[in-house]
Amino acid sequence: MMTETLKLVSTKDGEKIAIWKIVDTAKDEKKTDILTTNAPRVKAQNILLTHGTFSDKQTCLRIAHYLAQLGHHCYIMEWRGHGASSIPTDKFNFETVATYDFEATFRYLFAELKLDNLHCVTHSGGGACLTMFLIQNPQYIDHINSISMFACQVYGAVSNPISYTKILAAKVFTRLLGFIPAKKLKMGPFNESYYTMNQWYDWNLNKDFKSSFIQQSKFETTTIDENTPSNIASENSASHIASHNSHFDYRQHMPTITTPIYAISAKGDHFISPTRGCQLFFDKFANPNNVFREYSLDHGDLDDYTHSRVMVSRNAATEIWPTVTAWIEKHAR
Repeated sequence: MMTETLKLVSTKDGEKIAIWKIVDTAKDEKKTDILTTNAPRVKAQNILLTHGTFSDKQTCLRIAHYLAQLGHHCYIMEWRGHGASSIPTDKFNFETVATYDFEATFRYLFAELKLDNLHCVTHSGGGACLTMFLIQNPQYIDHINSISMFACQVYGAVSNPISYTKILAAKVFTRLLGFIPAKKLKMGPFNESYYTMNQWYDWNLNKDFKSSFIQQSKFETTTIDENTPSNIASENSASHIASHNSHFDYRQHMPTITTPIYAISAKGDHFISPTRGCQLFFDKFANPNNVFREYSLDHGDLDDYTHSRVMVSRNAATEIWPTVTAWIEKHAR
């Protein structure tokens, strides 16, 4: 029997972040280290799953159930303003989620639950947030056994004048409206504000991965808490633009993340996370043990997939989820 248990954890800036534990109680009660009767002995692993923009736990739930049925213990983190997490009064962006929501989640998993292993499975912006978090908190890198990233890119969506124009137009549209109407556009259950999406637009338009509030000159001499404004949304936008070049560049520090990464892209994902952008992001980790895989009909796969289907479709369950399982079990400990 599959069970879902909710835990709310507190961030350092006062929000409540939902962490759902997904376990198959039938598997759990047997307390066996064998995930299947004919498989090699593999200790049940702990897996943290995280969604991206417009989403909540539903994006990760089906694959979490799949992994739990194999005997693993899954945890799904929902961003602030999404799912069962608190609705913040202040504006937030990807980096806010990385700095606060991920920190609270990892603190809970390692300090309170005292997990002895952890694998991360992310979709889209969840991978970008995990990357920023680990760069900010490198003490956790060696505690993560493996990472699987579905459709994750940050600064590579622009490859020609047409794609540049599309993203610029999306930025202008979002600014005029104040948010992306994800529900009406059938992009997901949660609308995202211009403040949240503007960071992603700028990363791609500028082809960089710079912080919105961490100064490069201070990163090596202060902690993130000391360098983070108590109210990120209160930044003066003019001074932010003027000092953008001095802001911390995450891309320079991505090679410090030595955790084995399995990156998955979808050929049919033409706007949010095109294969070229996913490859550019993947390459910056610079670990020869990492694996990149584009799924497409040309490669003999079941689908060209889109940004969402690569994670949640029936075809993905058939041919992609088992490869994630294999990656996790390869790096189990």
